[in-house]
Amino acid sequence: MIKTIEEIILIKKSAFLASKTLGMLAKEVKPGVNTLYLDKLAESFIRDHGGEPAFLGLYDFPNTLCVSPNNQVVHGLPNKYPLSEGDILSVDCGVYMNGFYGEHAYTFEVGAVSKKVQQFLNCSKQSLYIGISKCRIKNHIGDIGYSIQSFIEKNGYNVVRDLVGHGIGKKMHENPQIPNFGKQKEGIKLKDGMVLSIEPMVNLGTSEIFFHKDGWTVTTLDQKISAHYEHNVAIVDGFPCLLSTFRYIYKELNIKSFEEDPFQNKKISNNNF
Repeated sequence: MIKTIEEIILIKKSAFLASKTLGMLAKEVKPGVNTLYLDKLAESFIRDHGGEPAFLGLYDFPNTLCVSPNNQVVHGLPNKYPLSEGDILSVDCGVYMNGFYGEHAYTFEVGAVSKKVQQFLNCSKQSLYIGISKCRIKNHIGDIGYSIQSFIEKNGYNVVRDLVGHGIGKKMHENPQIPNFGKQKEGIKLKDGMVLSIEPMVNLGTSEIFFHKDGWTVTTLDQKISAHYEHNVAIVDGFPCLLSTFRYIYKELNIKSFEEDPFQNKKISNNNF
């Protein structure tokens, strides 16, 4: 569960390659493109940069990316169905490299989306950073989930309760589990050296979800849209330090943002990533 600085740096290398992969995909996510095409691009990019697609074969998953459009929550299977104007697409990408895993998720707009959808996406992403801000020593797992849940519900949406974030390192899924709901000061106490995948899964409507017979696809029970954002975060010197970044996505999409600035640490510099 507890990682050294050297191990955290190796996790960051994997996480950053996942971030770069999503950045490469950012301009490819557009109307008319199918998700199987995105999957093949991602696999080639990861391998060309010295990594292995972490999801491919993990628990027998058949692809490099989890791609989940619209009412799909997570674990969507790439296919040849073309994306349409106004869709949203959650893309989850994992990399295995140097003996450690990293993963990263972002929900993309496909062309132009409605103001209602844009507000929902903005709120969902903001909840990610609210949760990350609680990743500090002396806090508890419950503080992370409580902060995400409170913010989301205050804005009229709901967090998924049947799926959670998790620790990450030499395995993709390590303890502790990180629910996106909870009570303050409950759960294990956070410590330096923990590396966590913080990943709010937020539904426009009900929090209830449906697991499909293919063993992977998860959709909202009421068929309304869902968003998924994820960062890998280490606790270093008592405070959260981002190991992944949306900056490659933002560069491709010409988005200016300073949201990641509070979560940097000089011990784990972005140089050489």
